[in-house]
Amino acid sequence: MEYLFTERAHLMCPGMYFGMAMILPAAYDRNGIREAFDTMSKAHPFLNALLGYEERDNRYFYDVRESSQIRLELKDDDIDPIDSDSVINQYESDTGYDWDITREGMLKVTAWKSGEDSCFLFVFHHLLADGRGALDLCGEFADLYVEHKTPGFAAEKLISSAADFPRDSAMPFLSAALLRHADKKWRKEGHQPLSYPAYHDYAERFIKEDRIQHTLAITEPEKTGELITACREHSVTVNDLLMARMYLNEKTDKIIIAKDIREDLGFYKKGALGNYSTAFSVAMKTGEQDEFKVAAKVHRRVRETLKKPSALYLVLQCYAGMEPGLLDAAFMASRGAYDSKAAEFIGKMFFALDAARGYSITNLGRTENRNIKAAYFIPPASPAIKVTQGVLTVNGRMIICTSRRDRDES
Repeated sequence: MEYLFTERAHLMCPGMYFGMAMILPAAYDRNGIREAFDTMSKAHPFLNALLGYEERDNRYFYDVRESSQIRLELKDDDIDPIDSDSVINQYESDTGYDWDITREGMLKVTAWKSGEDSCFLFVFHHLLADGRGALDLCGEFADLYVEHKTPGFAAEKLISSAADFPRDSAMPFLSAALLRHADKKWRKEGHQPLSYPAYHDYAERFIKEDRIQHTLAITEPEKTGELITACREHSVTVNDLLMARMYLNEKTDKIIIAKDIREDLGFYKKGALGNYSTAFSVAMKTGEQDEFKVAAKVHRRVRETLKKPSALYLVLQCYAGMEPGLLDAAFMASRGAYDSKAAEFIGKMFFALDAARGYSITNLGRTENRNIKAAYFIPPASPAIKVTQGVLTVNGRMIICTSRRDRDES
């Protein structure tokens, strides 16, 4: 049985959904689609899971059932191309309410005919996977549906304690002291754990008022190649340049980015679902208007952080070192919906959940797959984030999906 540990940060926090849309070069076959997802559920136990709870120890776990919990919706429409409004509209419909994952699964899939091809939208709860895991799962499904290549079984094994992190990744002294103080204050307040149903009722109201707009920007392979060449000439990455553009266009001085840590975790099994990523902020004053000069500064700053495990693992160490009930209550307390000074402090000062002021980019990088004609990634929109970009490049075509809250909380 796998328990939520660092994943608990994605539990009582609304909007923890993201999407993967793709066109596959295979005819739309309803029975074939159902059979393919049946096969996928046999390879990935978490596709059969609901959220379970052990009241005595206040622990949540992945309650794996005997059959798939994927919600599969097969549409009669014939849509074309991948940037059809139908896909984004479906995503907004699927994420326009708070999923009760004690009763419904953590993946919702919609399929359409797209001429001689098939179009799929996968909508994930963040407790099911991170962006890299979602991309790998979608690639497996494409290989299965197009070429009938059956995926192997992938045993799930998640981070279970701070001992799973690198030895030199301990929190800095001040952060650790503040966290211990908040934990002590939380225990002194003597709260009963915030219940999932109580959170769910609040999240339903929050999400209905929290409108998010999604837009796509497509860069075709030739232009993508030119962009990559220009970045190489300036000794920066494409992600450095995209961050530079966000600093300049949004006039922000801090961007949060994600980092895959699978290779750092010795227990990770290839293909496993769950969360194997961390996030860190890159704060700096640009002082320049030339995007490549800004990108060079970004490049240096990111490399500095990657060399410091204490910075790279800071947010995960926060999750690991915190009383679980305190972490659960952080979002609601930050919004004045739960009475706890300790949780309010954590929600506001550690995670900035009290208002959507942040900016972030999650770049899943480049991938080649002959069984995917086109794809894009719709990033999760944390309540702390005002604008976030999801970047994915498949077979040379780069698509950026921007999620933007339509109300200003700054």
